[in-house]
Amino acid sequence: MPPPERIGRYRLGRPLGSGAFAMVWLAHDDSLEAPVAVKVMAENWAYRLDLRERFLAEARLLRRAASSRLVQVFDIGELEDERPYFVMEYADKGTLDDLLAQGQPPLRESLRLTAEAARGAAALHQAGIVHRDIKPSNVLLSSVQGGHDRVLVADLGLAKTLAHASGLTMVAGSAGYMAPEQARPDGGIDVRADVYSLGALLYRLVTGVVPGPPGKVVRPGRLCPDLPADVQRTILRALEPDRERRWPSASRLAAELDSLADRLADQQSGRPPRRPRRATVTALAAAVVAAAGVGLAATLTTTPRTAVTTAVSDVTHRITVKVPGQWSRQLIDGGWSPKTLGLPDAHEPALVVANNVRNWQDLGTGVDGVFVGLSEQGDLAGRVGLIRHSSCRYQGSHQYSGAGWSGLVRHWTGCGTTKGSVDEISLSPVGGPQPQVYVQVRQDGGAGITDRILAGLKIVR
Repeated sequence: MPPPERIGRYRLGRPLGSGAFAMVWLAHDDSLEAPVAVKVMAENWAYRLDLRERFLAEARLLRRAASSRLVQVFDIGELEDERPYFVMEYADKGTLDDLLAQGQPPLRESLRLTAEAARGAAALHQAGIVHRDIKPSNVLLSSVQGGHDRVLVADLGLAKTLAHASGLTMVAGSAGYMAPEQARPDGGIDVRADVYSLGALLYRLVTGVVPGPPGKVVRPGRLCPDLPADVQRTILRALEPDRERRWPSASRLAAELDSLADRLADQQSGRPPRRPRRATVTALAAAVVAAAGVGLAATLTTTPRTAVTTAVSDVTHRITVKVPGQWSRQLIDGGWSPKTLGLPDAHEPALVVANNVRNWQDLGTGVDGVFVGLSEQGDLAGRVGLIRHSSCRYQGSHQYSGAGWSGLVRHWTGCGTTKGSVDEISLSPVGGPQPQVYVQVRQDGGAGITDRILAGLKIVR
């Protein structure tokens, strides 16, 4: 039977790919004037209720995780012949398989791509989902104007909730990318199964070949003699047959890959090695939510800046904020956990820059500075809206709208000192739910400049 010309309001174009149970089409949403991908269940399997439920479960799991590092689901429906379909974000750069068909990417790019895929896997894990089939054809690339391509984890056809993955489970996965415990129906799996797949993904990007069976993997250095020893060790740790010896989480693997890419960049440029990436900052004071820990103050940079404004970035370079030069004397830039706001625990990009970071959490001291943290964990705006500062006077709020971002600015004055103020802001991207941004601005007198700081804030999604 020839394919229909339209599915609902979506006008079908060319096929993007097919599998055993479904076909994916490039389509056009005439209402929003945007390309989308439509996944339709194959005719010959539509009568299988178990496969139909698995097909629908994929859409539900993607919606449940709701991360900018996962393919987004926009709509779901049913054809006249009762075959289900769902509508997804279209990734215009294809898959990592397509990229590899053009040749192996440079090592630094391979590290970055795998780190981003690992963050996508971590977003699934935070939502209680294990993917079970991470491989180049299930990692998509979407172009971003003026930045790196976005990396999106897709195809949750074999995904399981962690609650159901710890006991008996069906053998499933792809040869070379499947952790050994996935081949045992009674083995039980957890997030470390995806860590193994991510190691296999990096192995393929670096060497150009799929790794052999678990425990029999050829050391990547034999295939790539110039491969740095620390990169090889990282790959082999991810591919450990014994999951107790692997990287404990996808987020830990991503952080290690970031550090490897940093060191490689320093070696290639001849720069002195940069300081190690900071540990996640998770301190929380009773009276103020912030992301700077007193215990980390000794690790801060302390070079004074004299420029009228200074642009400061975190270690991932996803966050750049412009602040008055006298505010930029100290910096913590290694990330934070949204757990400090009562959201799920995760390692997310963040920085705090101030004239005195040691006193950031003490509203009784005069501090000028800014905290910025990204979050893909739940309702950030709702959590920020619960913050109260009992030692300050609440002065109301106003709506902020800038280039691509909007949110509510809540303002307190008289904090500890008569001239101290603190602003709490949650920003959301226009046209998409993730990532959300938490901003806290402290000022020890002077005209309020929060909106100016927000206008100069740059976030790479």
